Amino acid sequence: MKKLFIDTNIVIDLLSRREPFFDESAKLFSLADKKIIEIYISSLTVANTSYTLLRQTNTKKAKEILRKLRLIVNILPLDDKIIGLALNDDSFSDFEDGLQYFTALENDQDLIITRNLKDFKASKLPVMTARQFVEQ
Repeated sequence: MKKLFIDTNIVIDLLSRREPFFDESAKLFSLADKKIIEIYISSLTVANTSYTLLRQTNTKKAKEILRKLRLIVNILPLDDKIIGLALNDDSFSDFEDGLQYFTALENDQDLIITRNLKDFKASKLPVMTARQFVEQ
């Protein structure tokens, strides 16, 4: 079973029903719900998604949404090694992208799914959009 590392923007597209990206992210998470693929996110994604949800709803509803998300994703830790790798790498101009990339790399992910392919040009892992993955 493929292990897909999902970037924060895809999770927010799903949970915030962000158009025009909601349908493709929903299809991706549906595959995980059916146990066709395994979805992984970083603990940083949980924090960033919570922040976004709290701008749209109240704390109780945001936590309810995140509890449901946990049922279909695997959450990977953000640790000292990953932070060090991201701090000492010049391939990623955005520090958060570096954290996401090294989380995926250090946890043997097969593929990174993101809406921003250009942010992961330096990736040694294959990178594609949710739409590209679902259509293949």
